Amino acid sequence: LQEPLRMVASYVQLLGRRYQGKLDEDADAFIGFAADGAKRMQRMITDLLDYSRVQTKGDPFGPVPVGEALDLALGNLDLTIRETGCEIETERGSLPTVYGDKGQLGRLLQNLIGNAIKYRDDGRKPHIHIQAKRQDGHWIFTVADNGIGIEPQHFERSFRVVQRLHGHGRFEGSGIGLAICKQSIERHGGEIWGDSTPGKGTRFHFTLPSQESENEGK
Repeated sequence: LQEPLRMVASYVQLLGRRYQGKLDEDADAFIGFAADGAKRMQRMITDLLDYSRVQTKGDPFGPVPVGEALDLALGNLDLTIRETGCEIETERGSLPTVYGDKGQLGRLLQNLIGNAIKYRDDGRKPHIHIQAKRQDGHWIFTVADNGIGIEPQHFERSFRVVQRLHGHGRFEGSGIGLAICKQSIERHGGEIWGDSTPGKGTRFHFTLPSQESENEGK
């Protein structure tokens, strides 16, 4: 899928460079639509490939300090965080060591934090609060933001593959990020869900077995 799409994108870009402004306004618009469509399709194919690899291409499980996985996520999002002035509040003392795939847990946190920044409310500085608490042999993690929120009836749909809650013109993305989060959490034996107050913010919660529980089960 990537090879023929790469060819299409390459020729559309060539058309744009060679004929931009030389035809009429409609032609310029059509070339722009085609280039944008090819770009979005490339993003979707890449994200679908990541989704398909969650269960089969992950690293072996081992002890993972969640604080280190969070540092990976924040490092990858550093430019976006600085550009938006996003405040990250983390209860570092509450973040445990769990048994899992450090890379996948880092990408999970990156997706959730990245989503919180993407769907920020332009009327206030984005603020994200991350914490964890232990309950009944597992850890419950919460990533809470003060963004635009999600209507409650849309939460279940948001975890499905290629499901977008907003049109392409307003927010970028393929609609696969939360589905990848769900796959990653299920691989770790946990669950993920959310709750929200539209206009005030969203909270995503996910569970992971405690390292002690994993050791007891071996």
